[in-house]
Amino acid sequence: MIPSEDAAVRKRDIEERLRQEQETLSFIRESLEKSDQLTKNMVSILSSFESRLMQLENSIIPVHKQTENLQRLQDNVDKTLSCLDHVISYYHVAKDTEKIIKEGPAGRLEEYLSCMAKIQKAVEYFQDNNPDSPELNRVKFLFEKGKESLESEFRNLLTRNSKPVPSVVILDLIAGDDDIETTDEMTLEHLPENILQDLICISGWLVEYGRNLDFMNVYYQIRSNQLDRSIRGLKEHFRKNSSSSGILYSPAMQNKRKDTPSKKAIKRPVFIPGTIRKAQNLLKQYSQLDGKKGVSNLAPTEGHDYELRAKHLSEPLSDKHGPPTGKEDIMDSEIDSYIHCISAFVKLVQSEYLLLTDIIPEHHQKRTFDSLIQEALDSLMVEGENIVSTARRAIMRHDYSAVLTIFPILKHLKLMKQEFDQVLQGTAASTKNKLPVLITSMETTGAKALEEFADSIKNDPDKEYNMPKDGTVHELTSNAILFLQQLLDFQETASAMLASQVLGDTYHIPLDPREIGTSSSSYNSEFNRRLLSNYICKILGNLQLNLHSKAKVYEDAALGAVFLLNNFNYILKSLEKSELIQLVAVSQKHPDKAYRSHIDEQLQTYQRSWLKVTMPLTEGNLPAFQPGTKLKDKERQAIKDRFKAFNDGLEELCKIQKSWAIPDKEQRDTIRRAQKENVTVAYRVFWQRYSNVPFTKNVEKYMKYKVEQVEEMIEKLFDTSA
Repeated sequence: MIPSEDAAVRKRDIEERLRQEQETLSFIRESLEKSDQLTKNMVSILSSFESRLMQLENSIIPVHKQTENLQRLQDNVDKTLSCLDHVISYYHVAKDTEKIIKEGPAGRLEEYLSCMAKIQKAVEYFQDNNPDSPELNRVKFLFEKGKESLESEFRNLLTRNSKPVPSVVILDLIAGDDDIETTDEMTLEHLPENILQDLICISGWLVEYGRNLDFMNVYYQIRSNQLDRSIRGLKEHFRKNSSSSGILYSPAMQNKRKDTPSKKAIKRPVFIPGTIRKAQNLLKQYSQLDGKKGVSNLAPTEGHDYELRAKHLSEPLSDKHGPPTGKEDIMDSEIDSYIHCISAFVKLVQSEYLLLTDIIPEHHQKRTFDSLIQEALDSLMVEGENIVSTARRAIMRHDYSAVLTIFPILKHLKLMKQEFDQVLQGTAASTKNKLPVLITSMETTGAKALEEFADSIKNDPDKEYNMPKDGTVHELTSNAILFLQQLLDFQETASAMLASQVLGDTYHIPLDPREIGTSSSSYNSEFNRRLLSNYICKILGNLQLNLHSKAKVYEDAALGAVFLLNNFNYILKSLEKSELIQLVAVSQKHPDKAYRSHIDEQLQTYQRSWLKVTMPLTEGNLPAFQPGTKLKDKERQAIKDRFKAFNDGLEELCKIQKSWAIPDKEQRDTIRRAQKENVTVAYRVFWQRYSNVPFTKNVEKYMKYKVEQVEEMIEKLFDTSA
């Protein structure tokens, strides 16, 4: 039973499933039929829409094409009207801009340049499209007129606003290099900012549109004149200050003038007025020669302490004789002015180049700058050559002091040469070479003067009227030492002068083999120092030879010895009080010992003059006697003769040598002390031996002087006031 029931249940399930599947199939069939119907309906609708859309397109496309054609026609009409307006505007340019062009660009440069742009476009249009049009000539005329007005405005702006730089501002600018308290670099404002901008605009327009570079010539001519006027104003500043007060206003002055605009203190001592004047005034005493023979016209110098003379040589003449006037003052002013003008030129030119780079196109800057500086540079070079020519003429007259005018200038030129070279970069070779040519000229002239001065020391004539009667220091000696002392302030300059002639076998400077491995700069420094040392030794050697020759002029050998002693002692003291002794020691070991040896030698020669006094007291064959024994007439006469010889010799020497001069107190005291020792020792022995001997009834006649009196007489030697 059970299996049959299960089969019935399964049958029922299958039948139920079949029924459900049939229902589903019926539903699907119905859905498909509906879908087909809908599809047919949609196809019908779409077919109808397509038909209608095609009808619409066939209706719209012709309308669209007509509208597009109309729009294109409208655009063409608008463009045509715009072109007509543009073309017509060119015909109105001349009328619209003529008034502004005629009135010029002053005060309205921007508007003026805008008008010029319009005119230029009109010119280009007519040239391209209607070259035969009368309007072309009209706008061309306006363009040329406008360009001329711009060039004129450029000139006028530059001329009105280019003013010389005040002298006090230049001096501040020069001194600003060494002012350690100032952190901001001083700059010159040559032109107001608004004027500068106008010039830059005009320059740019003329280069780009004007096709005219003539304004560059205008620029360098005006600025060149301004540069030259600035430097001339500085010269005039020095001339006025020199002539009005006798004292030059120099940047070396610590107290600034009230009209100086800067607050900075001026510290740079470029040149000290009076140095050259002092040296020349003294040296000219020596160098005033009589004709071609070189005879000195000096009057004898008597009784002067050479310590005072040394002080005199080291002080400006104005301290002793009041404010300097005449040629010396003019010379100082010219040298001081020239040195400052050189520095001023460099600073002003540097400033001019900065200004030029703003206004002049880059590829024209170097040429314009070269032209701009020529007038001022040539003026300075000519002035420098005039100084050299003046020095040459003076040297030909044997006025060797003239070389001292070259030293400070040459030293300053060499110090400034590097800045000169930097400033003149890019200029023509002829421009760059002007300063080196001047330096070479000065070195050559200076070297000739140095060499001729050395020869003049050697060849100074031995004339009796030229010799100091008191045997004091000769002017030749004092002037030679003064000249050498002046070289101390210009050692490098003097060394360079001598080095320029060293290849002429004038000097032979042996160098230590150990120095061969040193650097070029240290080698040159040592070489130059030895060169200068050798020159100084040559001067001193020539002076020594000449002094020995001059000493022979004196008839009294003792006075000649005093003369040499004074001169050698003066030379030694002068060397020791300055750096000269160190320079001499470079070529000559222990120069002080050599001069002391010469002094001792002359001292011995002088002391021999007292043998006429001491020999009667120390000679042999003195009378022998026994106390209480009566002397013979011959013996008494011998004692009388010796006392008389001593008295006469002492009186004669004291009288003569009283007028002689030994200015050095230490040397004078040493000589007196030595003479007192030599004479009084012998006289005391002689006196004690014969003071109680009855060799004469007139004792006062022969025993005139006691030992103390003899010492007092010797103490008065070399003292005209005693």
